[in-house]
Amino acid sequence: MTVEKVAIVTAGGTGIGAAIARQLTADGFRVGIISSTGKGEALARELGGIGVTGSSESVEDFGRLVDLVRAHWGRIDVLVTSVGRGPLMALGDAQWLEGLNTYLLGVLRPAQLVVPVMQKQRSGVIVNVTPDWALEPSGLPPASSMVRSGLAAFTRLFVESHSQDNIRMNNVLPGWIDTTQVWEDRRVAVPLQRYGKAEEVAAAVGFLASQGASYITGQSLSVDGGVSRSVP
Repeated sequence: MTVEKVAIVTAGGTGIGAAIARQLTADGFRVGIISSTGKGEALARELGGIGVTGSSESVEDFGRLVDLVRAHWGRIDVLVTSVGRGPLMALGDAQWLEGLNTYLLGVLRPAQLVVPVMQKQRSGVIVNVTPDWALEPSGLPPASSMVRSGLAAFTRLFVESHSQDNIRMNNVLPGWIDTTQVWEDRRVAVPLQRYGKAEEVAAAVGFLASQGASYITGQSLSVDGGVSRSVP
């Protein structure tokens, strides 16, 4: 009997998250989606999956999705975390703490609930979708930029701790994607001279979730049209 592959996508109601859910479904995964609006539940129904309205930052909300997915399909093969300014020194404590809660704990909490399931299976993949400035901090979104840089360190620590469980973790780093407003000055700064598409980010996630990427872990893949190009 063929074992169904199962994936969970956070913030999967619209934009990049929704594109990822569609990509994984096309790749043969059963998909569970959590989003803060009813759009995630609606998309899950459309894709033949399971949807929950809530926050991936909430242990209770995300735990409810994990329980439903396991009850229906008995396993979790892939977890994709994806989360939806001001001057650097003008940000208050509340804004820094909000960045920490959203951009770092929003990854850690889902992983804490899913990793034990993957450990029992002796297999699993986690892909974190976080903007390109996780590796090259930008003053444009300073709080999220600094906190997301910590995600790169977390990924390295995770690989050291859980590779023996046959669990892989990688990051996909989108640049300017057309799910946001297109600004001409940003577009012309991209070597490929255009904003990326949500489907292009989803394709990268789909690859890292696939068997074809089974020897890739601990990596951060930029999908940014060359903005973070290498320097000889």
